[in-house]
Amino acid sequence: MTAVIDSPTAPGDHAARRPVLPPLRLGPVTIPTPVVLAPMAGITNRAFRRLCREFGESAGNGEAGRCLYVSEMITSRALVERTPESMRLITHDPQENPRSVQLYGVDPATVRAAVRLLVTEDRADHVDLNFGCPVPKVTRKGGGSALPWKTELFRGIVAGAVAEAEPYGVPVTVKMRKGIDDDHLTYLDAGRIARDSGVAAVALHGRTASQSYSGQADWSAIARLRETITDIPVLGNGDIWSAEDALDMVARTGVDGVVVGRGCLGRPWLFADLVSAFAGGASRVRPSLAEVGAALRRHTVYLVDFYDGDEHRACRDIRKHIAWYLKGFPAGHEIRHRLALVDALSDVDELIASLPADAPWPGAPAEGPRGRAGSPRQVALPDGWLDSRELTGESARIVAQAELSVSGG
Repeated sequence: MTAVIDSPTAPGDHAARRPVLPPLRLGPVTIPTPVVLAPMAGITNRAFRRLCREFGESAGNGEAGRCLYVSEMITSRALVERTPESMRLITHDPQENPRSVQLYGVDPATVRAAVRLLVTEDRADHVDLNFGCPVPKVTRKGGGSALPWKTELFRGIVAGAVAEAEPYGVPVTVKMRKGIDDDHLTYLDAGRIARDSGVAAVALHGRTASQSYSGQADWSAIARLRETITDIPVLGNGDIWSAEDALDMVARTGVDGVVVGRGCLGRPWLFADLVSAFAGGASRVRPSLAEVGAALRRHTVYLVDFYDGDEHRACRDIRKHIAWYLKGFPAGHEIRHRLALVDALSDVDELIASLPADAPWPGAPAEGPRGRAGSPRQVALPDGWLDSRELTGESARIVAQAELSVSGG
């Protein structure tokens, strides 16, 4: 891909560069560039992680460009039951190092069993625990961003996961939000509990569950957590749309690294920008439409491999990415519509060939927010969930039932 140098410093002039941050250390695991691909449901499967990783490593000449690429959220119960889809979701490429898996669960025993499976069968080098998901089907069962409100339940899940992973040298981290809403903030308490339970790092998305992805991420909350938790790494997440945003977050919050989610949708080369930026470089990828088309095709090919040669399933998966890849480019409605209906790799090839390949990077129209932001809403919670920070009564029954009703990955 084409790199544009935005300063007199040449991309190979390493003597002129000063890294912005030291490598991120998660127990025995070292991440040379302190950047994490956020787990995103239906997005961060093995194919997308591979694409992002290749861009990042190309910018850092291999090892120096290594970031942490986390799987999409895996349901602990489904993993323990070894459902076919959950087993697919925890697969990694041979070159993927470290192998990172994010788990979701609401029962300490089930989460422990899932972690035990991962570490005893050597399926992961890092485990992340999801306490940030704001999706109603998760929070109404007491999971995701709703769960830290129940402090002892949260402690039990985190401590249990650490106890299973620690003997195998596998670090456990926690990803969370500020809380349920502005009246029910949990992140400072949860950060302390996670630290005291032995996690290797905590990551904070600077929004509440009620915000979903709307409004602006509260970086001041991330800074406050960094000031509160000083003995393990704290990572910041939210509104990182460019390498410059990542550097700005570090400068304003003091975090030890950043977590990038929606900013890389349709822009896997963002990791090349981030690797360059954190190394003190100025090179940024500004692809032509032909180069974007090539990345889109490579993504599709990797999805075919992920789905064991099933082109139709791979093409159904790539459809949701197409608008993100073409954001800001002069691809007409008809082309976009046809791309959204592709069923085979030959369809992808035919339509990419019809794009105006010489169209340059459009600049501002292709930058900034991407993905659905949604709007603020009341969080779906189990009945009586906010009455107490202890797990009792009907809330306890709903949580127990949630683990029994899981199907799929």
